[in-house]
Amino acid sequence: MTSYTDKGPKPKFGKFLSFDHLTFYVGNAKQAASFYTTRFGFTHVGYRGLETGHRRLAKHAVKQNRIIFVFVSAYNPDDAEHGEHLVKHGDGVKDVAFEVEDLEAIFKYAKERGAEVVREIWEEKDDYGVVRFATIKTYGDTTHTFVDRTKYNGKFLPGFITPAPDNLLKGLPPTKLDFIDHVVGNQPDLQMESVAAWYERVLQFHRFWSVDDSQIHTDYSALRSIVMANYEENVKMPINEPAKGKKKSQIQEYVEYYGGAGVQHIALNSSDIITAVRNLRARGLEFLTIPSSYYDILEENLKSSRTKIKEDMQLLKELNILIDYDENGYLLQIFTKNLQDRPTLFIEVIQRHNHNGFGAGNFKSLFTAIEIEQAKRGNL
Repeated sequence: MTSYTDKGPKPKFGKFLSFDHLTFYVGNAKQAASFYTTRFGFTHVGYRGLETGHRRLAKHAVKQNRIIFVFVSAYNPDDAEHGEHLVKHGDGVKDVAFEVEDLEAIFKYAKERGAEVVREIWEEKDDYGVVRFATIKTYGDTTHTFVDRTKYNGKFLPGFITPAPDNLLKGLPPTKLDFIDHVVGNQPDLQMESVAAWYERVLQFHRFWSVDDSQIHTDYSALRSIVMANYEENVKMPINEPAKGKKKSQIQEYVEYYGGAGVQHIALNSSDIITAVRNLRARGLEFLTIPSSYYDILEENLKSSRTKIKEDMQLLKELNILIDYDENGYLLQIFTKNLQDRPTLFIEVIQRHNHNGFGAGNFKSLFTAIEIEQAKRGNL
């Protein structure tokens, strides 16, 4: 594991403020939004479609604290862009949008550094103000949209109306998910370095953290990962690739079923992961199961460590929450099972206690749990 201290020169202009929202291309946006409100505890905050004068795409936005997901489906069977993406990739993340400061400068710099432009700067407006956008292509068929919402006071974006509240959700427990911690992109073998270099060259991101297959492997599979971050280090994009092993790794499985590079998982930060996971389970969400031996080994190792875990270890064990630590602090994390039939996208829930890593100490246990699921699918 390597942590990088050199962020490179501070960009002279433009700033990435945060993740703004993630856009998913799905077969049925209405049902996808319902799944995330029911299982994950989001609130349905926006709709755009036929009733609002938008006749090509239906869009449903859901929100929880600072996390916004937008689900998009096409009305017409001959919608080439959406249809081809869906057939090739299945339901998944199409766009990772960033809220930025000085959109023009960031977009101009990206173009000058070779970014493939999907859409030049445009604006959308309604009674609440104006939002400006620009979109470029990143790995695979995934895109990044820059968003400037400094002149907008609406709930989400122009053109979206607020749906009626779903009273059936009122009795369900809150899930305490706060913001997007990081978004992980899987690449085919030997493409990680070129993608990481793209983030350095085009977006002025820097290398924040990395591991290779000598550090992260099981008897069957391995991975390499580089985490790219903006200068302020509040936007993090881990880039993974498979490494050769005795059998097919979960990274390779993703690439094959997704049809190339794409977003593998989204990490959602919580300040109370025990309550979050307990309530997510109560809502019917399924998580990976970790072998009980993991906690026996962990407790033994912690005896010789200065790190003290504040949470009840028995509760963490009962909920299958993983722990990674170093001399500075620790993190808690857990991973859902795949959220669709294709073994591609899943969600991570993470809580940090003065620890900026990504669970390298848990990768072997996580891979083992994933390999159990791969074996059930006949893909190991």
